[in-house]
Amino acid sequence: MKEKRHLYLVSDATGETVRSIARACAVQFEDIEVVEHLWPMVRSRRALETALEDLGHEPGIVFYSLLNHDLAAHLEQFCRARNVPCISVMEPFITLMARYFGRTPKGLPGKQHMLDAEYFHRIEAMNFVMAHDDGQKQTSLNEADVILVGVSRTSKTPTCIYLANRGVKAANVPIVPGIPLPPVLFKRSRALIVGLTEDPARLVEIRKNRMRIQNSAQTRSDYTDLDKVREEVAESKRLFARQGWPVIDVTRRSIEETAAAVLQLLSQRQRQHEEGEAGDLLAGDRGTATGGNPR
Repeated sequence: MKEKRHLYLVSDATGETVRSIARACAVQFEDIEVVEHLWPMVRSRRALETALEDLGHEPGIVFYSLLNHDLAAHLEQFCRARNVPCISVMEPFITLMARYFGRTPKGLPGKQHMLDAEYFHRIEAMNFVMAHDDGQKQTSLNEADVILVGVSRTSKTPTCIYLANRGVKAANVPIVPGIPLPPVLFKRSRALIVGLTEDPARLVEIRKNRMRIQNSAQTRSDYTDLDKVREEVAESKRLFARQGWPVIDVTRRSIEETAAAVLQLLSQRQRQHEEGEAGDLLAGDRGTATGGNPR
């Protein structure tokens, strides 16, 4: 039986930041069952008092993200009086940046969630992912930033959705035995094409679980036959090698880790592109200086 501990997450915005940090820390304690109490949009004394009432019933660690100094001070005073641990998850970073930048922070709650150009770019990316999921809209695949290719159940769709939240236009194309892949994949394109692969035995288990969830009466087929799946995976790897596509093995990766690897590949590709353009400009300057053709 795991030991139960309460964790209070108080935020003046959606609470995504404080919850992500808390969960990243909590997973390091496997023998503890963390009970989260999330209090988002705390921007007034009244809202804070409601959260403190909850805290008074079941004391626990408090992680907070409050940019209003009066609210933060009231929360810390409440916690000190009850000997409850309390920490701001953003203040150390804001203080460090303010000192380094030589600027005073604005202290505007929820500013990272404003409807700016970046926000609408993410929405556009999400719409693109939904429209190009599972090989749909093949005629516009070349508009993607990234195209993920892999056999069924290699986490293509959730990875694309995660990438869309980072503003990346991602599409995915399944490799299905007997069905040809879209010709656009084999033409020169602006998109980065990445192959996803997975351990066959693990893939079989995932597929069987998927079929059970869907209440499929047919749990034994080529789709879940280990030898057939091994051949599927082997053929996909041969395809990736022939095309020179980078490959990510998702067997032991979370969606976040797979997406991070894709973003790293995108970054490397962008740097290579910029270095290539810089080299072309330098060569052009030299050609002009020597009386040659800058082209």
